[in-house]
Amino acid sequence: MEQEANEIGEKMTDNVRISGDGAPEEEEDLVSPWDVQGTSNTGVDYDKLISRFGCDKITEELIQRIERITKIPCHPFIKRGIVFSHRDMQSILTRYESGKPFFLYTGRGPSSTALHLGHLVPFMFTKWLQDAFDVPLVIQLTDDEKFLWKNLTYEECAKFTKENAKDIISCGFDVEKTFIFSNFNYIGQCPEFYRNISMVSRNVTFNQARGIFGFVDSDCIGKIHFPSIQAAPCFSSSFPQIFNRRQDVPCLIPCAIDQDPYFRMTRDVAPRFGCVKPALIHATFFPALQGAQTKMSASDENSSISITDTAAQIKKKINKYAFSGGQDTVEKHRELGGNCDVDISYQYLKFFLQDDEKLAQIREDYSSGKMLTGELKAIIISELQKLVADIQARRAKVTDEMVTEFMRPRQLKFQF
Repeated sequence: MEQEANEIGEKMTDNVRISGDGAPEEEEDLVSPWDVQGTSNTGVDYDKLISRFGCDKITEELIQRIERITKIPCHPFIKRGIVFSHRDMQSILTRYESGKPFFLYTGRGPSSTALHLGHLVPFMFTKWLQDAFDVPLVIQLTDDEKFLWKNLTYEECAKFTKENAKDIISCGFDVEKTFIFSNFNYIGQCPEFYRNISMVSRNVTFNQARGIFGFVDSDCIGKIHFPSIQAAPCFSSSFPQIFNRRQDVPCLIPCAIDQDPYFRMTRDVAPRFGCVKPALIHATFFPALQGAQTKMSASDENSSISITDTAAQIKKKINKYAFSGGQDTVEKHRELGGNCDVDISYQYLKFFLQDDEKLAQIREDYSSGKMLTGELKAIIISELQKLVADIQARRAKVTDEMVTEFMRPRQLKFQF
């Protein structure tokens, strides 16, 4: 048994690091739940990540199937390759076609008073999934994780949780279909949730946890136990008030691919205690302003656009910090054109500009040298200012009472 555990741990550790695009063999992309570092200026090599993590690429056939089933166009994130891989999405679609239920599960670690644009991406996509399939959604706020990893006080965690819940609600989620919960509060309210945490933790050895997540001897035991807490919402029995104590309703988890190690672990142990494996659908990382080699971080305000930023702050950050794929001089740029694959302004447009034809024209103009970097930055500044202003207007309408209702354990509008 000890040898088997070591072998599983070694296999999982191997999945965390992948060779970078065009990088020497000794250089690797680092992808973990806590750190992302690419070796190429175009960012992480997602094709290699798919191969090493053992997930499946989203194909044109899958896109067509989703559109056929939902009877609406796929989200631009899917069509543009931002949402790029999955685990068992086909099985979820088959269930849906046969009239069998599933639910959505996603989350957020509240470590700051406001979300940045990178945090918005999974929630924007989750909102589309909920609207397209009309299914329940549970959103886990891992305040306990940030208490353990960020050395925050309990009071800070509680404040960040409440503020982040308001940000999430402002994305447009329906209170009749959505349950938001914090780990600090919900574990004490729901014995079934804690039982599932215990079942997961009993089935994962320390060697496995160390192999998957890279824990070291100086890590507190709370960190080592935490993955079982993030695993528990995968199971419908963790929410008896929603699913009428059913244990057979699977979940689909929209998340950035750095969260995949948690759920590879969960998928491995779920059958051992009669639970259904979670399905996943993965997004790429939202790059930092300084370039695609790292993801946007809440701890570095100059690497990110916050949803509390003013129009002037957005303009300043893009103009000052957004990495450019343009040339050193106007003359050289007119001759050689810009590189959209590394240009952050263009990469952000891929996320937030809805018009496919306009996006294609911008790529052509910038790549040919017809459009200059300043002109490209002006476009993304305008788009982000409108996006953030809209979120701020909706958030201003979110009251404390609305947060309390979203976070109250209760039956949703669905019958089970």
